[in-house]
Amino acid sequence: MQPKPILYSLSPIDPAGHRFEATVTIAQPNPKGQVVSLPAWIPGSYLIRDFARQIETIQARSGKQQISLTKIDNHSWRAQPCKGPLLITLRIYAWDLSVRGAHLDETHGFVNGTSVFLQVKGQEDAPCVLSLLPAAKSSNHWQVFTSLAVASKRAVAKKKSSESQGFTRYSAANYDALIDHPIEMGTPKASTFKAYGAEHQLIFTGVTPNLDHKKITADVKKICEAQIRFFEPQTCQAAFLDTATKYVFLTTVVGDGYGGLEHRASTALMVSRKDLPTIGQAKPPAGYETFLGLVSHEYFHTWHVKRIKPAAFTPYDLSRENHTKLLWIFEGFTSYYDDLMLFRSGIVSKDDYLRLLSKQISAVWASPGRLKQSVAQSSFDAWTRYYKQDENSPNAIVSYYSKGAIIALGLDLKIRKETNNSRSLDDVMRLLWARYGKDFYRSRPQGLDENSFPKLVFEATDVRVENEIQRWAYDTHDVELALLLKPQGISLAWTQTSLTPSIDARLRKQGDQLIFSTVFEQGAAHRAGISAHDVLVAIDGLRPDATLAGLDSLLNQYKVGEQVTVHIFRRDELRSFILTLAPATASECKLTDVSKANSNA
Repeated sequence: MQPKPILYSLSPIDPAGHRFEATVTIAQPNPKGQVVSLPAWIPGSYLIRDFARQIETIQARSGKQQISLTKIDNHSWRAQPCKGPLLITLRIYAWDLSVRGAHLDETHGFVNGTSVFLQVKGQEDAPCVLSLLPAAKSSNHWQVFTSLAVASKRAVAKKKSSESQGFTRYSAANYDALIDHPIEMGTPKASTFKAYGAEHQLIFTGVTPNLDHKKITADVKKICEAQIRFFEPQTCQAAFLDTATKYVFLTTVVGDGYGGLEHRASTALMVSRKDLPTIGQAKPPAGYETFLGLVSHEYFHTWHVKRIKPAAFTPYDLSRENHTKLLWIFEGFTSYYDDLMLFRSGIVSKDDYLRLLSKQISAVWASPGRLKQSVAQSSFDAWTRYYKQDENSPNAIVSYYSKGAIIALGLDLKIRKETNNSRSLDDVMRLLWARYGKDFYRSRPQGLDENSFPKLVFEATDVRVENEIQRWAYDTHDVELALLLKPQGISLAWTQTSLTPSIDARLRKQGDQLIFSTVFEQGAAHRAGISAHDVLVAIDGLRPDATLAGLDSLLNQYKVGEQVTVHIFRRDELRSFILTLAPATASECKLTDVSKANSNA
């Protein structure tokens, strides 16, 4: 018997107060008492976020009868037994300007479904219908942008114009689909393009004077086409067409911010205004490359993470942590391919790509935590360590994003070397797509088992990589990049970027103060007794300018090995320490295409 649809509605009832009203109507509630819950986390961001904490009021009715709700845990309620239909109404505070939550003011509304739509226990597979309702006054000129499918052409509001603005009924196959299509409503700048016939929308919310939409659209199209060709070289069919008719880039533009979160047919992005090109600029800003890398990263997730998944994520349990040791494959490999796709699409040159790759390698080697924690451990502990970093994290943990990308590079180079460049990591990715991703939403989904990846690499390439994966991913060995890059005509060298004596610590500017943010283990500051959060007062009685450049200027007056007296405030206590200045530790990886140099000789 086909289950009756779960009916939802969402309205921006109080933009000035940042409040949405959401309802859910359950035609056939559990006669013993229907349980509903709000997800504790959002897929793609591995931290318990307790979205239910933003629910200000929750009420239930069945016909004219008020139904009591009993909270049974942090995220769940049980309704008293009733025959139904059961209507539950929520008022939700939405003031989280991020890619993960919900945000509403007089200029726009942004929603991730995990923040507003209740899950109906026992009916998660029932189809869902969502009615989006406009606010009464200030937002009546808003439009809706989402990759959700329109359920019908009948408008849900009295005004006929609201249907054309997107305030209408939308459908989703089940609850998992409902919460996997974020929604933007407002008056953003929008453009549309097609990549191999598939429609894509670019949406920019925020103040964007003279935004060069034409350039951004052309560049993003190149990225999308390169990735579609990569996974489907024969058909050139976009992955999202299995669940939607278009892909939507929902970008929030702010003064200072960065982030992205993938969804099955869209992505939520956050970008700094200064990183976007404007009309008439002779050259795009330096940060534009970073923005395009973010676009590439999140779009790659359309295949790799939203469809190719770890078995631990099929299905997601949104009430608790879902542990896997494989995020280095999913996030790390995506971090490898994001910049590589900028090169393959023709947006950056080979020299520019090697520069980007050099920067990534430098960042990994600058983290002492890589020698303590494996990326497999980092993945498993993402919930409690990677997403809860503190002042000691650089000493203790490794990023499964950045080192995972370096492992992907190492495996790619290993496969190419062993097969005389007839196979590569590309073959592994396409096998993953064919086996786990291509039919993910059309059949009973299966995910990648925790221990099956080395066998899959061998199946795709005839190359054994068990030892490398054990050493690089499950132990803490560095990838032997110099050796692996050489057969590809790429040399790797390390250069010292500064001769300034070092105190082996990271500092940040806060107002007119310099604060120790991280003290590196066994470094000069650590051995002297200085700790994170200490406020730098003076070195040998001199107060440096409250900038990192000012600190370097002062340290440049000394030689390595000299002792200096460092005064700090720890809380409200003035303390002094004798610190022996260390050699400069700043080093930078430089990759050079020696094959090009040799050909020019």
